Amino acid sequence: MISISCSQLINQPMYFFLSYLSLSDLCYTSTVTPKLIMDLLLMKKSISYTGCMTQLFSCTSLGASRSSSSWGWPMTAMWPSASPCTYTVIMSRQKCDAMIAASCVGGFLHSFGQFLLAVFLPYCGPNEIDHYFWDVYPLLKLACTDTRKIGFLVIANSGLMGTVIFVVLLISYAVILSTVRSYSIENRCKALSTCSSHITVVVLFFAPLLFIYIRPATTLPEDKVFALFYTVIAPMLNLLIYTLRNMEMKNAIKKVWGSIMRSKGNRLRDFPAFHHPTS
Repeated sequence: MISISCSQLINQPMYFFLSYLSLSDLCYTSTVTPKLIMDLLLMKKSISYTGCMTQLFSCTSLGASRSSSSWGWPMTAMWPSASPCTYTVIMSRQKCDAMIAASCVGGFLHSFGQFLLAVFLPYCGPNEIDHYFWDVYPLLKLACTDTRKIGFLVIANSGLMGTVIFVVLLISYAVILSTVRSYSIENRCKALSTCSSHITVVVLFFAPLLFIYIRPATTLPEDKVFALFYTVIAPMLNLLIYTLRNMEMKNAIKKVWGSIMRSKGNRLRDFPAFHHPTS
């Protein structure tokens, strides 16, 4: 985020979205990973009711916001290779801001609906779940009432939304790749390289997500492993893939942080030297 904000890359839609992706991944993983690390270090793994609902709301809203903003990535990442002349006109800053605002509002509405379903359920025990964070399905298992209808609503909400976004992403990549076939070999190779890394991240994020949310409201021991992919592993790989496979991003990192280190070195040299008196 600092490297993009302190360089000219912030004016390009692709890197503007990459900065937003970095922020959303940071916030999203912060709702899960610190508590997970704390539970691994402590013998007593507990959380308050308020903390449970807070984690549920923040995790689902940030996750949905991050997922709904993913459909803008094929356009911002591969249109420069396919159509450099119309790229800046089609993907203006106003449209990028509108896409991010729409994803945030959509994530909030998605999370608020699930939060209302969970907060009004009666909980009378047991008070243990086989998971490392409070998700909707493990929470429904603790309710002392019939939750089958709520489970179907969760499938319609989370499962359907994830499926639609995943399908739209795949269709977008297919359409853009079919379009770049008529362009030069250099632009074609650049689009293929970008597409392969993006599809890798998309599959790692959405495949485990869909495995959990498009089935009936049941919890399996394997859910913890699959949830690790879209809560920890995929957000971590996002920045590695988008950074290490991008020459412009690597040059911006070297330029920004190189100037920061040089300025720190100059300030250290400006300090007066202190000498100990000789005996």
